[in-house]
Amino acid sequence: MAKQEDPLTGEALIKEVCRRIRVARSYWDAHNNAACRGERDRALALYNTLTKEQKEQIPEALRVWLRYRSEKYFGADRTPPGSNRKQPKQKRLKQK
Repeated sequence: MAKQEDPLTGEALIKEVCRRIRVARSYWDAHNNAACRGERDRALALYNTLTKEQKEQIPEALRVWLRYRSEKYFGADRTPPGSNRKQPKQKRLKQK
């Protein structure tokens, strides 16, 4: 994978944040949670580098999805991916 030479700034950074949020939403719509989680994390990392004025240039629907909607499902209080959430079933004792 090629690394980017210089970090994004200005309009290019805003476009990249919007693009990453849209990609994450498309993964979300396709029920691909692992890919969505990764893309959302990248988008959020870039989003947090924006100034207040730049954040206002991101469409509101994308901002809402990134900060609130997806936090409900991917937040820190959720079960991490790959964990075994199901408990083994106990065998029932046969009564005679």
